[in-house]
Amino acid sequence: MNDPKSAVLGAEAASEDMRSRRRALLAASGAHAVHDGLTDLVYVLLPIWQAQFGIGYAMVGLLRGAYSGAMAGFQLLASRLAKRWGRKRMLVGGTALAGMAYLLAGQAGGLAVLLLALALGGLGASVQHPLASSLVADSHEAGGGSRQALAQYNFAGDIGKTLIPALTGLLLTMASWRLSVSLMGLLGLAAAGVLWRLIPDRLPSAAAKSVARAAGKGSRGGLRALLATGAIDSAARMGFLTFLPFLLQSKGAGTAGIGLALSLLFVGGAFGKLFCGYLGARIGMVRTVWLTEGMTALLIAMSLVLPLFGTMAMLPLLGLALNGTSSVLYGTVPELADATGREHAFALFYTGTIGGGALSPVLFGRLGDLAGVPVAMLALAAFLLLTLPLSWRVGRDLDA
Repeated sequence: MNDPKSAVLGAEAASEDMRSRRRALLAASGAHAVHDGLTDLVYVLLPIWQAQFGIGYAMVGLLRGAYSGAMAGFQLLASRLAKRWGRKRMLVGGTALAGMAYLLAGQAGGLAVLLLALALGGLGASVQHPLASSLVADSHEAGGGSRQALAQYNFAGDIGKTLIPALTGLLLTMASWRLSVSLMGLLGLAAAGVLWRLIPDRLPSAAAKSVARAAGKGSRGGLRALLATGAIDSAARMGFLTFLPFLLQSKGAGTAGIGLALSLLFVGGAFGKLFCGYLGARIGMVRTVWLTEGMTALLIAMSLVLPLFGTMAMLPLLGLALNGTSSVLYGTVPELADATGREHAFALFYTGTIGGGALSPVLFGRLGDLAGVPVAMLALAAFLLLTLPLSWRVGRDLDA
């Protein structure tokens, strides 16, 4: 006969686990939205800073590089420091630093202070991807639950990329850029305060048991193959985004048409991140990657031969496939990493994908100079197919 008291205690523990899991996902998703929004806000501000400080395109590139370079370069260090100081403190501190960086940028009277502010902002942003991702993974049991939660976390980043630059654009019509930037800095500080209250101090017990079972069961070969898959996927995505405006221009699109095309692509991409995360949990990582990457390569090739209207019409579907793969890949990291080193595994993965995305426009851009945009885009589509054998290698390790 079951003990009524034990049943009540079990129900209370299950309810507490559910609340802790929801808080962890909400905190990580909120951090992702705020950090990605503040990161992409730089694109809105670059033309304003160019006019304000009278700088050339090389310095514009340096301003952007100061933020993204610091963010990419310190992710591995952030994962190591989290082991010493705690994931919660690092995530809250990084968010506060990103907010203070925007406050400093709002007061910048010259390029030196602005460069310092952007470097500090990138340093603060470096904690988000590895630590928030591992918070989600550790709070959910390995497998489908973790993949679906990471898909929601991934989707939240795109929401932030849309809302924060749009909100700042609206503010810029009513206030100076300094006030607008300072208000975004206050938003970062407020987000840090919310994260401090929201991030749970302990893992749900069921997830903690899953983490304990996974300790020491990482697959270095599978993780390396996954890292290569993510780097190639990111390289193809950034390369395609670089060439798309020129392709549309050659088909007769104007500035407004190119802007609409990018919006269609990004909307499809945002929902692709959410949808493909759930699809991966249903049919598996390998099948999903083969489906999305194969579809992406095919649609990139089709974009070269379709007329302008046909290309525009297929962009939401292309965006879904182009961006959706990333959710499946992110969701697989905790299944291949030793549970005690998930922050480090996520840091490696994000650093690799950011690096691939940074190199691709340069390398394929050079090919475009030599052979033309159509040849460069076909090369991108062919390059993307390298993810198929790599993902099969990852799948073998997952099955093992």
